[in-house]
Amino acid sequence: MSGRRERRRDVATAIFADEIGLQFGIYGEFRLWSAYQPIFAPEGGVLKAVAVEGLIEPRRIAEPVTPSIFFDGIPAADRLFVETMCRMLHLGNYRNIGVEGLTLFFNYNPLINDHLGRALAEIRLMTRRLGDFELEPGLLVCEITEQAADDHVLASLVREMRRDGIRIAIDDFGTGHSTEARINLLEPDIVKIDGGWFAELCRHAAAERFFRPLVGMLHERGAKVLVEGIEHAQHLRVALEGGVDLLQGFHLARPAPAGVIFKDEPLSVDALLDANNKIVPLHQRR
Repeated sequence: MSGRRERRRDVATAIFADEIGLQFGIYGEFRLWSAYQPIFAPEGGVLKAVAVEGLIEPRRIAEPVTPSIFFDGIPAADRLFVETMCRMLHLGNYRNIGVEGLTLFFNYNPLINDHLGRALAEIRLMTRRLGDFELEPGLLVCEITEQAADDHVLASLVREMRRDGIRIAIDDFGTGHSTEARINLLEPDIVKIDGGWFAELCRHAAAERFFRPLVGMLHERGAKVLVEGIEHAQHLRVALEGGVDLLQGFHLARPAPAGVIFKDEPLSVDALLDANNKIVPLHQRR
């Protein structure tokens, strides 16, 4: 117990705020900043921003570092500490988005918290602090990443979060361990289709015909379908014709650091489907 208490104190003392109130974390020589990528829902002829996914932008001496390089370099003993810090940063910076009512997606790696008691303690700590962040549990979606995990631990963790009002998403569906078996186990509220898998699907002439039954099957299971990695007009076309509920990707909007002005005007589907269209800017810096 004392070890867990010490870890929690360390996370709190590793988070700071700059002169305008933006929170950042310090881990070794790195500074960690929250960024948020919008998630859109189709509504008539437009896409409306309804959620954001919290992502980390690591910097070393003010120079950006690729997140995969940063996370791959974290020793196993520090991974729980860093994941907890990242989650707290996303919660703490949520108010700096400047748009109320957006759902916040955050990632959860089941391999890091593979001890049931420790995993439940971390989630309970988070939910107890939501009031400090001016967040309601119903605004949160926990994305279970595709790593292998103990089914008992994972199912218990999901029950705990659902009891608190947090929704559950399965990330990277179509790859690794994000399979139909995991859907049967967790009964997610949202299934995120892996962007790389979806991009390969879109290379086929009959992509829409193959994709629509998958979306229908997931809807029958009671899950909404989110396609990530929308990088081209063709990706958007296949996703929309497949009947998906939510969309995310660089063709719609890139992640933007906390504190950047969020422009929540709906995006025109017709403009995005124009083959000559480039990335649509959603944000502008203050």
